[in-house]
Amino acid sequence: MSERLSEETRKTVLAPLFSTGWAMVDDRDAIVKTFKFNDFADAFGWMTRAAIWAEKWNHHPEWENVYNKVIVTLTTHDVDGLSSLDAKLARKMDGLMGEVKAG
Repeated sequence: MSERLSEETRKTVLAPLFSTGWAMVDDRDAIVKTFKFNDFADAFGWMTRAAIWAEKWNHHPEWENVYNKVIVTLTTHDVDGLSSLDAKLARKMDGLMGEVKAG
């Protein structure tokens, strides 16, 4: 089971994510990022690859897809806030983005 990130830990774990476009959600302990692709097929393909990792790690994102955009919100419901799993999945999603020609 995961633990909620401490104030000290979140500074070092989240700072690199903020530099890649992730941001804190205003009204909850979660991070959010909008990924933009060339078209729906690229967006859906990326979501499929991300879903495989999410399932493997048993950590599932909140996300929505509209044509070439995917908005991802990450939080760990078991701890009612951010955990190391959120940072891990965020880093993986950023890495998967490198496999797609972004729009």
